[in-house]
Amino acid sequence: MRYVVTGGAGFVGSHLVDRLMAEGNEVCVFDNLVTGRVRNVERHLGHPRFQFIEQDVTEYLSVDGEVSAVVHFASPASPIDYLNLPIQTLKVGSLGTHKALGLAKEKNAVFLLASTSEVYGDPLIHPQKEDYWGNVNPIGPRSVYDEAKRFAEAITMAYHRKHGVDTRIIRIFNTYGTRMRREDGRVVSNFIVQALAGKPLTVYGEGRQTRSFCYVSDLVEGILRLLRQNGDAVIDGKDIHYPVNLGNPTEFTIAELAMEVIRLTGSTSEIINLPLPEDDPKCRKPDITRAQALLNWQPGIGLKEGLGKTIDYFKQD
Repeated sequence: MRYVVTGGAGFVGSHLVDRLMAEGNEVCVFDNLVTGRVRNVERHLGHPRFQFIEQDVTEYLSVDGEVSAVVHFASPASPIDYLNLPIQTLKVGSLGTHKALGLAKEKNAVFLLASTSEVYGDPLIHPQKEDYWGNVNPIGPRSVYDEAKRFAEAITMAYHRKHGVDTRIIRIFNTYGTRMRREDGRVVSNFIVQALAGKPLTVYGEGRQTRSFCYVSDLVEGILRLLRQNGDAVIDGKDIHYPVNLGNPTEFTIAELAMEVIRLTGSTSEIINLPLPEDDPKCRKPDITRAQALLNWQPGIGLKEGLGKTIDYFKQD
């Protein structure tokens, strides 16, 4: 099969590319390298089944030949990145999704949108199910990412309903693992880099806010199962075109994560507390009932094991 992956040189996208290549597929990656890195896919450069196109996906996407699926991952995804790149984030969620859907429509390909748990905003229900519409501040600083993804979901469903495009939507909860950037500002990479350097770990607020951490290989497995699921599948009256949560439902406070990173790295770092950022969600925990029923999927790598792999990566990076 032949796959187009936008944002395929990024953290999660490159892991998906590795799986697709290992299975013998052809893969074409579009990435403008704003947050992606060529080093993440360099092992595939020059391979006859691999093509890399450095391009902003808000521009027209053109690929020769047949395409089996378009997987749209292109977007800044960490708070530091999307707060530094607010206009680009909004454009890739709107114009970029439009261009990627146009390619899928042209090629009669399956389309998969990488959305996010941020569409739930600072949730008023816990855990978060796919039928929850969210509690999002549409004009706050984080809105550039939240609303970009909410629009991306809306236009994806519109292309399905209006044009019959075979679409999928995943809502990704906090994911971590190898190839995270040191400077990306995500909590796992922040803590590991600080601990390895013997610097204080920066915890926002009192660290009571919760997150649920999914290791990247578990996420990729869920993505592929959804992408390859029969388009006629229905669970609880919702067909496969409706969003599916992918994440680890085991919940930790940020303070607990900090202590675990210190323990696993053997660091002498202290913890310091800083003010909470505006609109920072108080809790994050996916209800993965739909993914379990539809895909027979659930994460298998616990936090200790996943952090160990990620710490080893940062020691060598």
